Amino acid sequence: MTRFVLASASPARLATLRAAGLDPEVVVSGIDEAAITAPDTPSLVVALALAKASAAARSTPGSTVVLGCDSLLELDGRAFGKPLSAADATACWRRMAGRSGVLYTGHTLLHIIDGAIVGTQSSAAATTVHFAAITDAELSAYVASGEPLAVAGAFTIDGLGGWFVDSLEGDHHNVAGVSLPLLRQLLGKLGLSVVDFWAAR
Repeated sequence: MTRFVLASASPARLATLRAAGLDPEVVVSGIDEAAITAPDTPSLVVALALAKASAAARSTPGSTVVLGCDSLLELDGRAFGKPLSAADATACWRRMAGRSGVLYTGHTLLHIIDGAIVGTQSSAAATTVHFAAITDAELSAYVASGEPLAVAGAFTIDGLGGWFVDSLEGDHHNVAGVSLPLLRQLLGKLGLSVVDFWAAR
């Protein structure tokens, strides 16, 4: 049987995959994300996803599929990852409030058999996020909750941040950190079916 490994510490990614029938093993890669560069946001998230998957693949014996993911929010041509501080999260939200950005998530799948990579697939998913015109009081309370400090773009769709997202264009799972439709397509290109990884219910 082929193991499924998630090379990410993101609770939202893990929860999304579990709700969709998978029960992945989690192997946190611990890469130096700041050392990875690319010419644009879609290329950068794919490069980060590949680095995470490759690092996690070093400890995967037998037949294994490793999924690496990374997300960034693009606004005004600039990519925003996790805020560095509460002040950074506040500044990010002041830019986003009442406007729209694009959340990119890079996905890389590595299929490994007996220590050798036999297949690789990578791609990025994009979802347009329309943010609410958040009030100063709401913003202060949201930043004080600590939630925006742990996520790309300083917001979530599946937590407190969901109150401040007016609408989405594209896959909503992607905003939680993993696009299920894209993941299914990438598995298919490796000759694998997502249903083979569904956990017993």
